[in-house]
Amino acid sequence: MFKALADPTRRFLLDLLFARDGRTLTELESELEMTRFGVMKHLRVLEAANLVVTRRSGREKLHFLNPVPIRLIHDRWIDKYTERQVAALADLKAQLEHPTDKEERP
Repeated sequence: MFKALADPTRRFLLDLLFARDGRTLTELESELEMTRFGVMKHLRVLEAANLVVTRRSGREKLHFLNPVPIRLIHDRWIDKYTERQVAALADLKAQLEHPTDKEERP
C-alpha cells in the first residue's frame, strides 16, 4: 500500500475519487495529462493495494475510493504518535475555557 501511495499521480487519483466517487476511466483520464493506458496502470496498482474498488454498471466500469486501508494506516502509525499532543491540546482548551484559578466574584 505504501508503494501505491508513494506516487503523486496515484494520490491525485485518490483525491479525485474522494471529491466524487464512482468515476469512469474516461472521467479520471480527462483530469490527467497522460494516456489512457497510463491511467489504467495507476488504477491497477491502486486496486491491487485495495485503495480503489470497481463495479460494472452496464458498459461502464466505475471506480470508488476505499478509505479503510488508509484509516488503518492512520490508526496504526499516526494516531499513536499524536495521541499525547492531542491530549495536551484538549487539556489546554479545557483550561482556557474553564479556568480553575480562584478569582473573586462580586
